Amino acid sequence: MKTAIAIRHVHFEDLGLLGEALAGAGVRVEYREAGLDQLAARELGAADLLVVLGGPIGVYEDDVYPFLSDEIEAVRFRLEHRLPTLGICLGAQIMARALGKRVYPSGTKELGWAPVTLTEAGRRSVLARLEGLSVLHWHGDTFDLPDEARHLARTDAVANQAFAIGDHALALQFHLEAQAARLERWYIGHAGEIAATPGIDVPELRRQAARHAPLLTVAARRIFADWLGALSG
Repeated sequence: MKTAIAIRHVHFEDLGLLGEALAGAGVRVEYREAGLDQLAARELGAADLLVVLGGPIGVYEDDVYPFLSDEIEAVRFRLEHRLPTLGICLGAQIMARALGKRVYPSGTKELGWAPVTLTEAGRRSVLARLEGLSVLHWHGDTFDLPDEARHLARTDAVANQAFAIGDHALALQFHLEAQAARLERWYIGHAGEIAATPGIDVPELRRQAARHAPLLTVAARRIFADWLGALSG
């Protein structure tokens, strides 16, 4: 049986819909808790798939959170060896940093549901199903696009929303994995961030999720299944 290791930074930001897709593909999942578990490049490099999940810290805060250095090195090892790797939000930023690119505050907070604009490459990718749909954004940082990456999606506020490298690496700044029924945990865990973001509050996030999550859930399940299928193919 194939094994996926997921690095989790806060407990409620888990694999969600991606976990369902992995189970459906017969992949066994193991979590590693950032800040608690060892994140050695050799061990993480042995997994069939590495998933780096989101979290409310900056990649550039490795002086405050020393485990980030090991995490970045493990991702660099996997990308250099073309090993299957998926990064979500903070995970996407770690992938960019591992490839030598700058990660920094974008100057705006994208928090809530809104569409992304697919590039030409994005419309030819597994993300094509996102055309016309709103996704869940929850970030204030951005990154410069890696040289070898295919740019897949943008928004007006943040140009680099998704990229791919070959068929083995996918980075998503937004959250396709979030399950609508479990978002209440996000509203609790990120209460301070929500309160500090003008124009957004928990009732509004609930309204947006009720409107957009059902269609996105269908698309996200297919996207994850298609991407995993391409890895095994």
